[in-house]
Amino acid sequence: MTIDPANGTVERQSGPPGTVRFTGLPDGVKDIEIWLPHHEATELVALRTDAPVEPVPDRGRRVWLHHGSSISQGSNATSPTATWPAVVASLGGVDLLNLGFGGSALLDPFTARTMRDTRADLISVKIGINLVNADLMRLRAFTPAVHGFLDTIREGHPTTPLLVVSPIYCPIHEDTPGPGAFDLTALSTGQLRFRATGDPAERASGKLTLGVIRDELARITAQRAADDPNLHLLDGLDLYGPADFAELPLPDQLHPDTATHRRIGERFAKRVFSVDGPFAGPSS
Repeated sequence: MTIDPANGTVERQSGPPGTVRFTGLPDGVKDIEIWLPHHEATELVALRTDAPVEPVPDRGRRVWLHHGSSISQGSNATSPTATWPAVVASLGGVDLLNLGFGGSALLDPFTARTMRDTRADLISVKIGINLVNADLMRLRAFTPAVHGFLDTIREGHPTTPLLVVSPIYCPIHEDTPGPGAFDLTALSTGQLRFRATGDPAERASGKLTLGVIRDELARITAQRAADDPNLHLLDGLDLYGPADFAELPLPDQLHPDTATHRRIGERFAKRVFSVDGPFAGPSS
């Protein structure tokens, strides 16, 4: 799917079939994991082996169910194992089920129902960036939408550790509401960048910014945690903040690059899977 940022047109074209071979593997029994591309649709036509294979035995790993935006999906990461959730899963020793959807994470009820009905030992929800750049709702609607989303998840997972993650640092939307748009000046020079088109003064009328969302998520989780001891909050600025932006700026002003995905993943794993973290395991 090719999108022309200048005029918004979309062209879909099927790629040619191809064969991928994994050669030179060591002899003996081994576990094989194949990670399909995270930024395109892939159809698996056939799987062939030159020796018998069988499903990997249950390794006793916990299942981590995560939902987020294109940042969670892995935009700008160079491989599916370089996305920050994949980094976390590797460091935390868990099996990842990543519901990171580019252009989404909009508190859709059907996503909450899917999470409610999916088996998981650990659950996290990263909320914020697309609600701002889509200019989707005002603060009055945001608050009950978050409560409703969490209520639905809790219907199927009443005591599962549930982590709410607020937005990472993104200068264009910290204090400026959406909608977001392509930076046409940058496009004219062949660069893909985003910009905010809202007016900071509109925060007074309920428009959302990342700062507003962080404050409200902190208030909501604190309120709910009084009756839900397994509900936790992680401030996105602890994963990637202003100092990180100065060192590793967002290439398109919105999405992290591979090095930044690694940093976010390492920090998430350290804070969340540590012995006193919300996802601490039996061996932590």
